[in-house]
Amino acid sequence: MNKLFKYFLNLFPRTLLIRLSYVIRPLVAFFLRGNKYTDPIDGNSYRKFLPYGYEKVRENVLAPGTLSLERHRLFWLYLTHETSFFIENTRVLHFAPEQAFLKRFRKLKNISYTTTDLNSPIADVKADICSLPFEDNSYDFIICNHVLEHIPDDTKAMQELYRVLAPNGTAILQVPYDRTRETTFEDHTITDPKKRAAIFGQYDHVRVYGMDYFDTLKSVGFSVEAVDYTAQLSEKEIEKYRLPKGELLPVCRKLG
Repeated sequence: MNKLFKYFLNLFPRTLLIRLSYVIRPLVAFFLRGNKYTDPIDGNSYRKFLPYGYEKVRENVLAPGTLSLERHRLFWLYLTHETSFFIENTRVLHFAPEQAFLKRFRKLKNISYTTTDLNSPIADVKADICSLPFEDNSYDFIICNHVLEHIPDDTKAMQELYRVLAPNGTAILQVPYDRTRETTFEDHTITDPKKRAAIFGQYDHVRVYGMDYFDTLKSVGFSVEAVDYTAQLSEKEIEKYRLPKGELLPVCRKLG
């Protein structure tokens, strides 16, 4: 089953997978309904979640209703309980918008919501993250999760994120990182998709971030807080929501 799932993930382009998921998702959600695990994004519960992973398949992590992964549910809980995102009037820029959030954010009356990506079929603005078509200080809140690991010049991308973020604004910039690695590893001579998957964890990743990621964010001007939100939750909640225990959320601010 896991080999078959991995095969299909790698067989089809991500843009096509996004389109197919809209059709398949309701059927899978109905089949897996139950009460053991809950997706906090839509509040629905299931007897189990789906497996997911390009190189190493993780069991019981993909919520069938929203297609959220562990990191999405962690982000949602932090956003809901630790920010004013759903209350205050906010200009929001969302990179590579995830299906789990897109329709929900569009419905919010308090935010001015713009999505952007170079390739995503569901983004509003087609743009290169290293050369954004937005003015300085344009957005109060930036969401850019699991994007930077795809970008060869990630420092330039970070500088652009800092530029378009308004003073006193917040950017949450999640990436996959290896907590056992002190320094980030990248080698731009590795271009073969299979080698990239083996070394970087996914065929379209160009690096493995280490714990120096947070310092790199600081180097472009951000004030950075590495937030372990799961530390505020019980073991029962972490398992119920299928969260990545101990994962650090990079909460970045542009001080005014």
